[in-house]
Amino acid sequence: MTMSTALLTDHYELTMLQAALRSGAAHRRAVFEVFARHLPGGRRYGVVAGVGRVLDELEHFRFGDEELTFLRENQVVDESTLAFLADYRFSGSIHGYREGDVYFPASPIMVVEGSFAEAVLLETLILSIMNHDCAIASTASRMSNAAGTRPIIEMGSRRTHEWAAVASARAAYLAGFASTSNLMAGRLYGVPTAGTAAHAFTLLHDSEQEAFEAQIASLGPETTLLVDTYDVAEAVRTAVELVGSKLGAVRIDSGDLGAAAQDVREQLDALGAFNTRILVTSDLDEYAIAALAAAPVDGYGVGTSLVTGSGVPTAALVYKLVARETAAGSLEPVAKRSVGKPSRGGRKQAYRLMDESGHFDTELITTSGLVPDGGIPLLHELVRDGEVVGREPLATARIRHAETVARLPQEALHLGRGYAAIPTEFA
Repeated sequence: MTMSTALLTDHYELTMLQAALRSGAAHRRAVFEVFARHLPGGRRYGVVAGVGRVLDELEHFRFGDEELTFLRENQVVDESTLAFLADYRFSGSIHGYREGDVYFPASPIMVVEGSFAEAVLLETLILSIMNHDCAIASTASRMSNAAGTRPIIEMGSRRTHEWAAVASARAAYLAGFASTSNLMAGRLYGVPTAGTAAHAFTLLHDSEQEAFEAQIASLGPETTLLVDTYDVAEAVRTAVELVGSKLGAVRIDSGDLGAAAQDVREQLDALGAFNTRILVTSDLDEYAIAALAAAPVDGYGVGTSLVTGSGVPTAALVYKLVARETAAGSLEPVAKRSVGKPSRGGRKQAYRLMDESGHFDTELITTSGLVPDGGIPLLHELVRDGEVVGREPLATARIRHAETVARLPQEALHLGRGYAAIPTEFA
């Protein structure tokens, strides 16, 4: 039985609903928008991720007997509100940027339209998914850019919440990582999985040679042997003696990774293991990966920095009401005017413009109905009349991301703090 996602929400969503039902405003048509006022961490672009997970969770957003009993026993809302929730089904529409696309300040990456009562209840669920997944994907994209053609395995499961680890692996793969160590991500999302052995495996055996022999016998000569449990040079010598030039890879997990990789490469070549790859791990982030660009490294493993967003664990997305139904039945723009937290009212469309070289030039946000010549429409139908219509394979989002990043201006790939890679304009 699939668990309901209805209580993955904040208390005040339900108290707003109760008050709106009492005032009669709950059934007014409303438009909510997910956007970021800025890109946190001085980053040049954000990556859209989590859309598929939102669609999955939306289908399970139901208030069953257990959820209603909890709300009743804890006196969260009154009986008339409980009766509304018992029949709750989102019947509105959702449009959004596609997964793998990029976004910039004020990009309306998701637009939720329905009655106020239906749409307001989705705020917390949507933001919790999108803020996490967009932050992780944005981080993974920076790491992938720094790595170039060298593959990265995601291995952060032991550094975060168990389900955040699964979502992180999905977001990282979308943004260019080659594989994950997380088996649940493999099962649920088809992310390729990989892994061999930790230091504990070597320490278990009476000698490093005995450990290597056991691993090779089990996984074959193409396996990756961890060589820094004791003495790196001695471990490399033992590994090549056991397998010869067929040894797949060695992994270094400590010390000065650049210097160690250089020493190991020279040793492997001297022993005739020219095709043996060198993988490095150990608290890598995008800056460390970039610093290793000239080192003889063939791949990276990234854990803690990936699942914590490399210091930027949230995308700073908000969910704001931008239009409401008037007494006459038309939609009226509304906007927050708080100091430092303004929003722009109105149901929006979004387009991306390109320059003559085929690179992205401008993010154009419009409430006027203007359709710019050559503009690429960014909002796509995800949910129609409450039914999911915009689900895509993760592989499609992964391809889209690679193609989209290739069209960003070169400065978008800089790791230093800066401004958005392209400006956002309004019309």
